[in-house]
Amino acid sequence: MKKTVAVVYGGRSGEHEISIRSAKSIIAALDRERYDIREIFITKDGVWEPMPLLPQPGANAGIDVVFPALHGTFGEDGTMQGLLELADLPYVGPGVLASALAMDKDMMKQVCRAHGLPVVEFATQFRGHLDAAAIEARFGYPVFVKPANLGSSVGVTKAKTREQLETALQAAAEFDTKIIIERAVNGREFECAVLGNATIEASVPCEILPSREFYDYEDKYLLDKAVIELPAKLSAEETAEMRRLAVAACRACEVQGMSRVDFLMDGATGQFFVNEVNTIPGFTSISMYPKMWEHTGVPYSQLLDRLISLAIDRHETKKATRYSK
Repeated sequence: MKKTVAVVYGGRSGEHEISIRSAKSIIAALDRERYDIREIFITKDGVWEPMPLLPQPGANAGIDVVFPALHGTFGEDGTMQGLLELADLPYVGPGVLASALAMDKDMMKQVCRAHGLPVVEFATQFRGHLDAAAIEARFGYPVFVKPANLGSSVGVTKAKTREQLETALQAAAEFDTKIIIERAVNGREFECAVLGNATIEASVPCEILPSREFYDYEDKYLLDKAVIELPAKLSAEETAEMRRLAVAACRACEVQGMSRVDFLMDGATGQFFVNEVNTIPGFTSISMYPKMWEHTGVPYSQLLDRLISLAIDRHETKKATRYSK
């Protein structure tokens, strides 16, 4: 019997267009013999088309599982996941806590550090209380400045001077009230995909070779000049360590379902750093999450099947939980 999959996409974040591209790729790859598809589009103003999901059990008749293809704010940060929990609907990807935690780069790094995982030195500041001098004194240059709660490198700047740092802080503060500043690592960039609930697997990792100074929004989605090496040119020991760290980062953040863990490697020491945990990674035609799994032996359509199955399994497991005496 077919299951109805509601693909939710668009949304109010700065990653609205990327979400549309991800959703179209997902919809095109879903097996029509196994699934009926219901598209739910959210405009940039937050208007749901054709109808919103209602936050109460049993109010969304005909939907068996939801696939949120929403990147960034109001989709990947736990807010949509909270709505789906209230609606008692199975959904693809991590739950409320993991989504909110991983979306906040500051909190994610604090949790990973508390679990003994390597992260680059960082500091946080807040809109209205920006202090370039303090950052300069602590880290020197260069540094990366990022909105704490955003993805796809939106609002991210590499600053090499006081003037650039001040401009970068103001730019990041337009996208979030909290800003994270990180010591720049001179080295290599990698990504590793994870999949699973109680048992978590990590894919073969890839290396990103940016065409620009770093892998920014234009390089990811517009220029089509970045070079991807899949599999990454790493030793067997290095590959095993990156896969181990990817799983460990997801366990630390209580991620279930899926995620893409991004890494930096210090060019001088060879040390890996957990950089970001992305709980709804891109699913566009050029996105690395499905490509890494395909290289690991899980084709795109089978990957979607696995994600939907994981969503339903997790929902069934939660049904055993008591919420009152």
